[in-house]
Amino acid sequence: MSLIQPVLRGPLLYMSPSRAEDFEALLAVASDPLIWEQHPARDRWRREVFRVFFDGGLSSGGALTVRETSSDDVIGSSRYYAYSESGREIAVGYTFLARRCWGGAFNREMKRLMLAHAFQFVDRVWFHIAVDNRRSRRAIEAVGASLDREVMNDPDWKGASTAYYVIDRPAAADGVSAPDRNPFG
Repeated sequence: MSLIQPVLRGPLLYMSPSRAEDFEALLAVASDPLIWEQHPARDRWRREVFRVFFDGGLSSGGALTVRETSSDDVIGSSRYYAYSESGREIAVGYTFLARRCWGGAFNREMKRLMLAHAFQFVDRVWFHIAVDNRRSRRAIEAVGASLDREVMNDPDWKGASTAYYVIDRPAAADGVSAPDRNPFG
């Protein structure tokens, strides 16, 4: 199984690699302006802006489409990115969910699945969130991430002020570290 292209399943949702055919269903979810109101790209609900976001996800190779288990409805997307083999770390982000799925349970399950998968390959997972995105910051803190730093006018994020959160791989009970294997193979 690949690090950045897994199929992940839980009771509420499942995630699989995004495909070009997912565009319209994801756009239908993303077309709600309230999803993006605290995001630096506040106009991502617009088709042409979302198209750039979606195509970037496909070209990254790490975008995942999120579906509700009970209905098979597309309810959002997330992405693995910025993998560093030498640093044994990766980032999770570019996440959005339909508003009807806000409030904790769906986001917690999605992050739990993504973290459990990532920690088979890496020791650290990063989350990059706009400083003013209070909703996403509260949500990531609720799943156990710690604030590492804030960077105002962050050049790595096109000048957006960014909060860097991190979760380290829990120490294994037997003291064995994550397996040393190529996550892309």
